[in-house]
This record gives sequence, C-alpha cells and structure tokens, in this order.
Amino acid sequence: MFADFSSALSPALLVSLVFGAAVLLHLAVQLWLASRQIRAVARHRGAVPASFAAVMPLAAHQRAADYTVAKLRLGVLEMAVAAAIVLGWTLLGGLDALNAALLDALGAGHPLLQPLALLAVFTLVNGLLDLPFSAWQTFGLEARFGFNKTTPALWLADLLKSAVVGALIGLPLAALVLWLMEAAGPLWWLWTWGVWMGFSLLMMVLYPTVIAPLFNRFEPLADEALKARVTGLMARCGFAAKGLFVMDGSRRSSHGNAYFTGFGAAKRVVFYDTLLATLSPDEVEAVLAHELGHFKRRHILKRIALMAVVSLAALALLGWLAQQSWFYAGLGVTPNLPAALGGGVPNHALALLLFMLAVPVFSFFLSPLMAQLSRRHEFEADAYAARQTSARHLSSALVKLYKDNAATLTPDALYVRFYYSHPPASERIARMGQAPQALAAGGAA
Repeated sequence: MFADFSSALSPALLVSLVFGAAVLLHLAVQLWLASRQIRAVARHRGAVPASFAAVMPLAAHQRAADYTVAKLRLGVLEMAVAAAIVLGWTLLGGLDALNAALLDALGAGHPLLQPLALLAVFTLVNGLLDLPFSAWQTFGLEARFGFNKTTPALWLADLLKSAVVGALIGLPLAALVLWLMEAAGPLWWLWTWGVWMGFSLLMMVLYPTVIAPLFNRFEPLADEALKARVTGLMARCGFAAKGLFVMDGSRRSSHGNAYFTGFGAAKRVVFYDTLLATLSPDEVEAVLAHELGHFKRRHILKRIALMAVVSLAALALLGWLAQQSWFYAGLGVTPNLPAALGGGVPNHALALLLFMLAVPVFSFFLSPLMAQLSRRHEFEADAYAARQTSARHLSSALVKLYKDNAATLTPDALYVRFYYSHPPASERIARMGQAPQALAAGGAA
C-alpha cells in the first residue's frame, strides 16, 4: 500500500513530505533526550553520588544540577526555534523568496555576484536570528551561575571581529567553490573537496598564530618550575611544540581548559589562566599528558582522515543532488539546473544552502556513532596520561574541573550515548582504577 501511495506522488512532493517528517522527528528526539537528561539530573539533585561524597560538596553538586537544567531548558527553546527556521528557509519558501529578491536587485548578469550575495545574506540573517540566544547565554545564564566575565563592549567587539574575519576568509572561499561548481564540470565536487581539505589544513597552521591572537592574549608560560615540568613531559612523550602559552580566558569566562593546537611546526600548548589558578602542578601535568595522549594515539590524524572521507562523500552526494530538479522543488526552491539539464543559468549557491540545511537533520541520527568514537579516544588519552604521570592526579584534576565548571555527575545514560564527546567523570575515573572517595582533599598532593 505504501508503495502504491508513494508512486502516486511526484518526486518533489515526496521529498517535501520526507523532509518535513525528518525535521519533526529530529526535533522530537532532541526534546525527548533533553527531557530525559533534565529528569535524571533533577532526580539526583538532593544527594551527591556516594562515590563522590568525600570530594564534592552538596552545594557544588546542586549548583551543577541547576546549571545543567537551566542550559537544557534554554536549549529546548533553541531547538524549537532552529526547527522553525529550517522549515522557514525551505518548505515555507524563505530561501526561494530571498533568492528572488536578490535576483531582482542584482540580476543574473555576473555569474558570481548574486550567488555570493545569497550566501552572505543567508549567513547574516542566521547570525542575527542566533544573537538573542547568544546574548542570553552569556549575560543571562552564564552570569547567573557566576561564569561570565565578559562585558557588553567586549562581547560586541568579539562579534564584530568574528564577522570581519568570517567575511575575509569565507567570501573568497565561497567564491572559489561557486566558480568550481560552474567551471570544473561534472566532477566539480572532487576539485572542491581538494580545496576544502587544503583550506582545513592551512587553517590548522594559521589559526594559532594569526586568528586566535585577535581574540585572546597569549603570554609565554612564566612559571619556570611548571615550564620545566611540562617540557620534561613533552620530551618523554616525543612532542615538539613551538611554545608554551597562557591564554587570558578569565577575561570572558571562569571555565578552564588546556589544549594543543596547530599543525606541524606550528603546534602550540595553551593553558587557560583559569586552569592554572585551579589545579596543582601535578594536576596540570596530568591534564597536559591527556592532551598529549591524543597526539601519541594519532587521534588528530584519525579525525582528519575521517573528516576527509565524510566530506568527500557529502560533496559527491551534493554533486548528484544539485542536478536533480526534485531536490530544489522538494525543499521549497524554484529548480536551478544547468541548461544542459533543461534549466537556465544555474545558481549553485541554492544547492549549497539547501544541502547545508538538510544534512544536519539526517546526520543527527548518526551522532551516537561519532560520540562513541570520541569517548573511546578520551579513554585512550586518559590511559596514556595515567602511564606518563599519575592516574590519581588526573582523576583529582577531573573532579576539580567538574566542580568548577558545574558539570553534572548524574547524566542520563542515553543522553550520554547520544551527545557526550567525553565520558562522564565516574566512568573516566573508574576506568583509571581510581575511587573518587580516595581523592579527598590532600589525597592528590
């Protein structure tokens, strides 16, 4: 019966029905998972898990529960608005109307001007729609729980700098991609993949030294004792870095972290100043050893390889979809096909934007696979750090970071499997053979 029904539908109408159902299913699953997480966290708010009772005060545990629930409630609103925006751009005709308006204003005489303007205006509108959530996240939720340290002036400056940097990098890249889609023939997607991979690798080199300093101040690590300790650790791990830096993360937030960034000779080790203020030297060394574990276990290279495969498959799919009239019509846009396929002057920006809007709706259901891979990498990095430094010091650092970042100790298991890129603290500490109650004050010194 379903086959008879589907055969009676036009391909475009079938695409519209499938896409509309997928958007609603996507939203429903997100809301269901959020509600599970809220209930799990709220249910355990009244008592610290027994294994953490000696190291996590009840007040800190309850603050983490309240922060988690507040973020999720804001996230629920964002999910609903995001689904409405996707439907507005596609099935309700928003993108088609924007394209028509820009064609009226700019014409189709120049092959790149109107498509590039379409990409730029689409990005600008989406950014403006996101602003209220970003502002409330920073000055409402983060401020309420004592994390926000940024000022409205600094927030606006970051916003403007991000827009300028995005335009300076994004517009030339978009113009090149649009030109390839027009000039490179049926295999344009293969050439575009090569450009995208080259750009991604180039950004790994340029970001630490050119872009990141536009937003934060990076000072060489001044603590000579800690520097000697970290340098010795890197020597043992066979890791060469261009420098050890402290980032002024406290200008914007009290959250702490450490990471290494860059590629090849441009690799840098970066500590948030908030992290150095929170952890002991032993714990800082253990946290860095965890980050170096990602390097030694080739997680970065594996992720680059995975990105290469996924992006190649995605672009190949786009290369095929861009030639199908039902792809455009089914997603609420007047078909724009090349003359050879029965169309007129193609607008490749429409294909790009429709693909960008549709893919997250379907790829969301693959999230558990990617999250599981990431959690496995985290366990491997923990094991490496425990061998190079101390499982006890890494475990005590994790407890401090969870406490200071107000991360819940009682997440819903299914929510974890779907979303968490890092395993819960209890799983990480247990995997290292540590008992949280043994990490009481002074136990990690």
